[in-house]
Amino acid sequence: MLLLAGCEGAGNQGAADPAGAAGKPVAEVGVIRIAPQPLTLRTELPGRTAPYAIAEVRPQVGGIIQARLFEEGSQIEAEQQLYQIDDARYRAAFDSAAAALQRSRATHARARMKAERYADLLESKSVSQEDYDDVQVALKEAAASVAVDEAALAAARIALDDTRVVSPIAGRIGRSSVTQGALVTANQPMALATVRQLDPIHVDLTQSSAQVLRLRRALEDGRLQRPGGEQPKVTLILEDGTTYPHAGRLAFSEVNVDEGTGSLTLRATFPNPDGVLLPGMFVRALVEEGLRPDAILAPQQAVQRDRRGNPYVFVLGDDGTIEQRQVETNRALQDQWLIDAGLQPGERVVVDGLQKVKPGDTARAVEADAPSASDAAG
Repeated sequence: MLLLAGCEGAGNQGAADPAGAAGKPVAEVGVIRIAPQPLTLRTELPGRTAPYAIAEVRPQVGGIIQARLFEEGSQIEAEQQLYQIDDARYRAAFDSAAAALQRSRATHARARMKAERYADLLESKSVSQEDYDDVQVALKEAAASVAVDEAALAAARIALDDTRVVSPIAGRIGRSSVTQGALVTANQPMALATVRQLDPIHVDLTQSSAQVLRLRRALEDGRLQRPGGEQPKVTLILEDGTTYPHAGRLAFSEVNVDEGTGSLTLRATFPNPDGVLLPGMFVRALVEEGLRPDAILAPQQAVQRDRRGNPYVFVLGDDGTIEQRQVETNRALQDQWLIDAGLQPGERVVVDGLQKVKPGDTARAVEADAPSASDAAG
């Protein structure tokens, strides 16, 4: 009886141990199942705004400024007159050139009529061949004089027109550097005023050459896709943190890399109908690199790093065993990592309870919320 009682006590003690002969209890871990999804990748670049076109207005002739015909800071049109230079001297030169042309034309007409008469007289042998040749030479000299005077009249007309200083482009004009009564000279180094076209407007962005190489490789090997012939879309974030309401397009990139910074300049063009963007403003731009049709996202809390700084995740196998898997991360997208290599579709990645398990342990899965591409892209 004592032996039976001892055996019964030992049996009851074994039933009270929850782990039993198997050891410690099985841990519960939160997992997500990897599912590729389309994702539009963007990169953030710093930049500054620059005018779409800029023109420094300078006089082409010298003289006294008679009038300034614009309001500083106003919007002006192309070929709008900005200044009037005293044109009395140039108008007199134009009238003189016009009179000289009339005189040369009269001389040419007289020489032509004389040449026609000498042609008839030559047939009747009334004049010599030498006299006839002299008349023909005089006719050609008169025609040349007409051509010279026509050119002189055209030059005088250009000089007279240049007394009207006009804007070569449409845009916003700045302050005037001269006032009425100021003396200006032809092609002087100081501009009278500067006109800037601000709608549309350029944004010059800076990107490292390493980023450009990575993007080019991703497009070449098919990891990124971009519609053919379509320039990447660009979104601006202003200095106060607000998003500019109008989207732009990437126009071109420089063909050389800055040796000092290792970067190159990209230029984007934006509509600016309300004049919100002014030259020299600092902005941040989100440039669309392309579409990754099978992007793999993992929450940041699931990615750990070993002693060498290499990223890894815990993967829960179909048999419930924890495996440590090395991964390659591309970039952080809000609270997620974009994974380039190391994970396959359908695998389960541990996101909760990482401190409870280690490689080789057995765990029981509890489904967690999977990351979405829309959240990452936003």
